[in-house]
Amino acid sequence: MTHHITEGEAAALLMAADNILLLAHQYPDGDTIGSNYALCLALRTLGKQVRVLCGDPIPERYEYMIEGVEMPDFEPAFICAVDVADPTLLGSAVEAEYGSRVDLCIDHHSTNVGYAAATCVDADCAAAAMVVMRIIRLLGVDLTPAMASCLYTGIATDSGCFKYLNTDANTHRMAADCIEAGAPVEMINRTQFDVKSRARIELERLALKGMEFHHNGRVAVMAVTAEMIAHSGATENDLEGMTPIPRQIEGVWVGITLRQKEDGNYKISVRTGHHADATAICGLLGGGGHIRAAGCSVDGTLEEAKAAILDATERAIPCIGKY
Repeated sequence: MTHHITEGEAAALLMAADNILLLAHQYPDGDTIGSNYALCLALRTLGKQVRVLCGDPIPERYEYMIEGVEMPDFEPAFICAVDVADPTLLGSAVEAEYGSRVDLCIDHHSTNVGYAAATCVDADCAAAAMVVMRIIRLLGVDLTPAMASCLYTGIATDSGCFKYLNTDANTHRMAADCIEAGAPVEMINRTQFDVKSRARIELERLALKGMEFHHNGRVAVMAVTAEMIAHSGATENDLEGMTPIPRQIEGVWVGITLRQKEDGNYKISVRTGHHADATAICGLLGGGGHIRAAGCSVDGTLEEAKAAILDATERAIPCIGKY
């Protein structure tokens, strides 16, 4: 059973440690990458040997955070997972090697399963980067432009460019602190929210063409299959940011995106408005996340995955079947 600790206690653990391995989750996003690399840079200023490990390649759109950051090879003496609510999210290879050895988990998911020896979670934070930023301050480290760039990316992406329900005044204050510390905000926002490749536009066209609506348009379901990805020529970088699309449609309560994985099964992302709890839906299928954004995985064909997530949606929101 995990020991829940404060940010101050987390900082003390990191201060006492060396040869630190930081773990990011699979299908890496701006928050897990930004949080891990900012913490890595901060700990290195204290003279510690640190590296970051992610089970999947880092998408191109995040290269500005990792460029020039060397990753030394050493036997870890202390393992810290950041923005990872469940060890299964590390990916099978990383989980097998390190999942049962995590000394500290820094997170912002209320659904954190408590797998680490010590867990520092603040579910009121829009991003894990906000928790990490406070821990960096407690370590006595001043933010450099590189750290600020990583942290701003985590905050901006996990708050949907400050549009999601998890955004509050403190989210903006911490983002402002990153800007003051030198984060190149115009470049980051353009890279993360404005730029799309031609392959991405083609992939969106294919996915939108097959979009389905259920319960008088209250539920929108969009699939991104391996065939679509291959036809469009999309890369991992192009897939980032597809999940909010179904929820952006007027009148939709629940937006569901099914993405086919390499093994043929499906990773499901759910985005909801104020009528629904995404965590309640995905929790019925062994997943989790936040009230407005959650995920899970379903083994089977596309039709089987659709049936499973639609059934979970109806069970989590019984009234939706009346519309």
